[in-house]
Amino acid sequence: MLKLSENPPMLHPRVESLAQINGTWWVAHTNPRNEKALAWDLADRDITYFLPMIQRTTFSGGRKRRGMMPLFSSYLFICGDEQTRYAVLRTDRVCNLIEVRDQQQLKTELTAIERVLATNTPLTPCALPRIDDTVEVTKGPFRGIIGTVVRRQGVAHLVLTVSILGRGVEMEIEGDLLEIVAPRRASVP
Repeated sequence: MLKLSENPPMLHPRVESLAQINGTWWVAHTNPRNEKALAWDLADRDITYFLPMIQRTTFSGGRKRRGMMPLFSSYLFICGDEQTRYAVLRTDRVCNLIEVRDQQQLKTELTAIERVLATNTPLTPCALPRIDDTVEVTKGPFRGIIGTVVRRQGVAHLVLTVSILGRGVEMEIEGDLLEIVAPRRASVP
């Protein structure tokens, strides 16, 4: 695990927010444990990317170590044109580039995750949950974010999804901050 200071920035250094990025998005499926190295390569080549990471504490050899861990292991999001796509493939750090059919949906999902990461709210990677109530946060710093609410041990968790990966992240949230946008679909017998 890298020292905190040795990690690449989550967003390309010349960009302050995902809202500023225009272009075509792809999802880079990296070789195992190559997300950070690819981010450094892309920064050196002036290619716009987003690598969402969270801080993790591990214990190894009787020592406590803190480092950054990608939220979605083996995935990094890139934005650009066909030349960008070709340059990413030439890094030899990518297994596959996944085409994003719904560009706006991906950008909306990534922007929600970026907003939550900016507040240092604890996030936990999770598999996509079963279909439950879709909610919108109506108050507070996450106002306008849409996700799925699940309950774990009586506590409400808001799940933010990246549907193209079939993965998401979850965080605890107070139920009174949420408003139902779409109720859970009834299961078909």
